[in-house]
Formats: sequence, C-alpha cells, structure tokens
Amino acid sequence: MSLIDRLEKRFGGAAMPGVTVWILAGQAMVFLGQYLGPNAKAGGGGAAIFEALTLNPAKVLEGEWWRLLTFPFLAPLGQFPLLVVLFFWFFYFIGTTLEGAWGTFRYNAYLALGYVATVAGAFVAHAFWPGAGVVVGDYLYGSLFLAFARLYPDFEILLMFILPVKVRWIALLQWVGYWVVLLVGGWHERVMVVAAVFSYGVFFGKEIFRDARFGHRRMQHKARTLKAPERIAHTCRVCGVSSADAPKTVFRYCSQCAGQCCYCPDHLRDHEHVVDERLEARG
Repeated sequence: MSLIDRLEKRFGGAAMPGVTVWILAGQAMVFLGQYLGPNAKAGGGGAAIFEALTLNPAKVLEGEWWRLLTFPFLAPLGQFPLLVVLFFWFFYFIGTTLEGAWGTFRYNAYLALGYVATVAGAFVAHAFWPGAGVVVGDYLYGSLFLAFARLYPDFEILLMFILPVKVRWIALLQWVGYWVVLLVGGWHERVMVVAAVFSYGVFFGKEIFRDARFGHRRMQHKARTLKAPERIAHTCRVCGVSSADAPKTVFRYCSQCAGQCCYCPDHLRDHEHVVDERLEARG
C-alpha cells in the first residue's frame, strides 16, 4: 500500500468535497470587489485589493498573516474580465474532473501539496533574494492543468473558439515555458517553478520514471533488432529438420551434390547424392 493510500485510509474522512467550487466562489468575490466595488471606478481600487491579497513574505512577516490564505483567490488574467470568466469555467471543469478521477482525498492532497510548496518557495526566495516579488495563485492552477493534461492528453479545447487543440500540446508549451524560466529566469522565478511542479512530481514522478525506463528499453531492443543480421534458415534435405527447430545443430552442405543441398549431422554422410540431370544426359 502506497503512502497516499495509507493517508487516505486514515484521514480520508477529513477531505473536503467540492473544494473547487469554494475556491471559485472566493475568486468571484475578489473579482467583483476589484471591478465592481465602490473604489473600482475611481481608479486604483482593483489594484489595491490585488496588492493586499498577494503572498508577500515580507508583509506576512510584518503581521499580515491573511495573505497566506488569500493569494489562491486571485484569479489569473485579472485585467481581462472575459478571460477571467473563461478561466472560471475551465478551472471548474478541470477541478471537478480531477476530483472525479482521483477521489476527494487525493484531489485535496494534490492542492495541499501545491499550496505548501508555493508558500515554502515564496519564503525561501524571500530569504535569499529579499523583495524579489510577490506570488498569486497562478502556480497552483498551472500544476492542476498539467495533471489534467497528463490524465487526459487527447482532450480537445477550441482555441479562439475555432481551432481544436489537444491539451497535450498546450501542456507541452507550458513545460517549455517552465524550462525557459529555469534556464534564463531569476532565482526567485526558478524557485517558484520548482514549487509549481512539486505536487505534479509527487503524484506522477514514479509513473514518469517507469515510462522513461521502459521507453529506453524499447529503444535498446529496437536498436538490437535493427543491427542483428537476419539468420539464414538451414533445412536438412532428408529429414526436414531446420535450424529454427534445432538452433544448436550444425548443418553442412554436401560438395558432391548438385546445387545447395543441406544436411543435418545424421544424414551428412548417409544420403543419396543429388546429380544434375543435364550433366548426366550429356555424359
């Protein structure tokens, strides 16, 4: 029994069903506060709410502990209301699908791991690079999308409402983006990328390693197959036994027989020689 199975058996009753809906409800409230609140039209109100809810380790250490709880409720693409609504729908679809596939406890565990890794990464980055930046919920949702693409790689979405694209290709672009950040980004960004894929690695790392190992073995087998010369099948002319039937048998060809006549050891010296009828007629 794996660790997650043991944890589910012991703490499964404490899992929170429908957590995706609660997260979306919080995001909707923040969204409405940013764009429909009393200070939104005056300018700066939405930005002030956004800044007050981000995960800023420096502010948390100064006593603003609520930031530890509020940053997941900041919807990505907050400046574009239509995209936010689409994000709400897609996040709901992904979240409920994963919860249905894994069960409530495993889905909660995936979110919890991502949350803890993100918070820990933010404070580690702040410790080494003070003032490097703040964190919103993007990293958590990126990890969810990668999990969905792993389980349902052939699921299609309509890009720009027209072009059907499988989520595996969008996930590939996300992985490429993460690798670019790891290669050329700042250390704060690198730490947050590692935190973003932490829960993904915990849930799928063993499976990825197994697939990579088996894929390597298949490539080795294919290479050996391509390099191995095709074996010539030898068949005794008398008894019909072949090298395929008896691979350790040494077959020989009789020099006195016309043509290529093959014989097993039992009939090499005890057989009737084959004569070329054309030569015999001339003689």
